[in-house]
Amino acid sequence: MSARFVTGGRAHAEESGERPSSGYGSWNTIKRRPKRGRPYVTSLTFAFALTAIMTALVLVVVLAIVWERQFMAYTRQNMQALADSTAAAISEAYAVEGELSEEVAAVAESASSVSSEIVVQVTTADGEVLYDDTWATSSGRGSGGRVGTRVPATVPTAENATVSAVITAPSGKVVGSVRLWALGSEALLTKTDAAFRTNSYGAIATAAAIAAILACVIGYFVSRAISRPIQRITSTAKQIRNGDLTARSKVAGTDEVGQLGETFDDMASTIERDLKLEHRLTGDVAHELRTPLMAMQATVEAMQDGVLPADDEHLEVVASEVRRLSRLIDAMLKLSRLENGTTELKTERTDLVYLVRSLVSSQHQLFHERGLHLRFVDETPHGELYADVDPDLLREAIVNLMSNAMRYTNADGWVKVSLRQDRSDVLIAVQDTGIGIAKEDIPQTFARFWRSDVSRERVSGGLGVGLAITKEIVDRHNGTILVESELGRGTTFTLRIPQRAPRQQDR
Repeated sequence: MSARFVTGGRAHAEESGERPSSGYGSWNTIKRRPKRGRPYVTSLTFAFALTAIMTALVLVVVLAIVWERQFMAYTRQNMQALADSTAAAISEAYAVEGELSEEVAAVAESASSVSSEIVVQVTTADGEVLYDDTWATSSGRGSGGRVGTRVPATVPTAENATVSAVITAPSGKVVGSVRLWALGSEALLTKTDAAFRTNSYGAIATAAAIAAILACVIGYFVSRAISRPIQRITSTAKQIRNGDLTARSKVAGTDEVGQLGETFDDMASTIERDLKLEHRLTGDVAHELRTPLMAMQATVEAMQDGVLPADDEHLEVVASEVRRLSRLIDAMLKLSRLENGTTELKTERTDLVYLVRSLVSSQHQLFHERGLHLRFVDETPHGELYADVDPDLLREAIVNLMSNAMRYTNADGWVKVSLRQDRSDVLIAVQDTGIGIAKEDIPQTFARFWRSDVSRERVSGGLGVGLAITKEIVDRHNGTILVESELGRGTTFTLRIPQRAPRQQDR
């Protein structure tokens, strides 16, 4: 079964929407004394409680204002209706008697019977008080307010504290008025109405308090549900910090916290893999440097001891190892400069068909000597394809891929280099019929000095940094590398490079 892998700064940018950059990174491990703060559950619960309390207060204030206006309008409407009905009854009596007398005004006693806290007063058009139901209280008699000291009640002076209705003759002339108000109140509220209003406010406040308490309880459990996976991630991070690289939070889900857990676990896996690779890399670097040094040391010591003659043949062995070591150091220096962005990218409009075709032609004899078949396939529609690239760096990247294919392809195998256009990108593919790469090894393909176990057993030679340099070159061109491979069937490396140079070429 074939495997597929894409790497490069552009591949990361396409997934995350960020600006493309190198895959190189570093971090420090300076430990600072953490500040002791409030637990997340407590903070979140406090936030829920504060929000609930503020919401309840706002609702109580708004509800109280609206309810107060509606209640006052309701009581005033009732009082006005009572005044209107009383004035209408007196007007009918006036039509029968022909005058507005105390006997006619006494019809207002029906309004007084509604509530002992409602004051009813009847006056003529000239302002003379004909009836006041407080007269009965003053005289101590229940004769309808028509006997006694007859001291009129004091009319409230507050605005909207009274209601009134006019008494009219059959001709429509206003002959008097009926005035109503609540006894001992500057508003149209009886003691019963005031008690009802107070009880209503108490009920609203109680409901708000219950709602706030429920919100606090619900907020506590919700905050615990939210903070539990975060605590697991924190605990896992501490385990990793203490050296347990296999620790995972196992937090998953489609929400933000679940995505955080999955991303954290992916990061932990990457760190574990990279640290293992670093340990392996240290051994590989030591091996790559030790091998030529030991060969030179053994040859020189043998010549010093007289075991080998100090002739041109043996001196060439030493010189060959020195050259190999020099090439390795140069390659590592070049890779470091590419990673750090100190290598200047000199882009120019280049015909890639001509570049790749000439490159394949120059390598044809070398492949022929190795018993391999090398060919170039031009899949462009017009036989030319231009792009803004650094021709020297791109040529080096393609040569590295071709050398890698030659090294891991058996005799009588073939290597194909193809070129085609895909929208605004250029695709350069190097395909071989070599030993292939295992699926689990593909992500490590571009690590410096890395070799799969199969390649270590079957193939030697090479500096071990060619593919790493190729990746950095492609990154500098804002491109990607696609690797498709199957053990025993071969490998295909595909470079995807935009035809137009990126705005910022140097990182």
